[in-house]
Amino acid sequence: MRRISRPVWLGAGILAFALGTIGIFLPVMPTVVFYLIAAWCFSRSHPEWADRLHAHPRYGPHLVAWRDRRAISRKGKVSAVLAMSASVPFTGLTLGWPWVLIPIGVLAILGPWIWTRAE
Repeated sequence: MRRISRPVWLGAGILAFALGTIGIFLPVMPTVVFYLIAAWCFSRSHPEWADRLHAHPRYGPHLVAWRDRRAISRKGKVSAVLAMSASVPFTGLTLGWPWVLIPIGVLAILGPWIWTRAE
């Protein structure tokens, strides 16, 4: 199996970081999830960039909690489940059937998984 090169990891990390930054301004986009992906990619290409993300005053504690303990804060859990729940009627009203099944499936699978993570 061929190893993924540093430039690929770097590109993926930059893309994830950009999406996470967009998530700061758009409520439908997650921020911490993309920053987790970015930190993971950066740890394989530029560890110093991953360290900078882990040291961020606002998002760093969440990233470190996930990295060290696979933990999600109670506020993060509630926010994630509420956002997924809100996407069901939003998708139903805007796209209708059968598209509404996608957020229902995501909520049914990821909601319990998120809720059972450590705090």
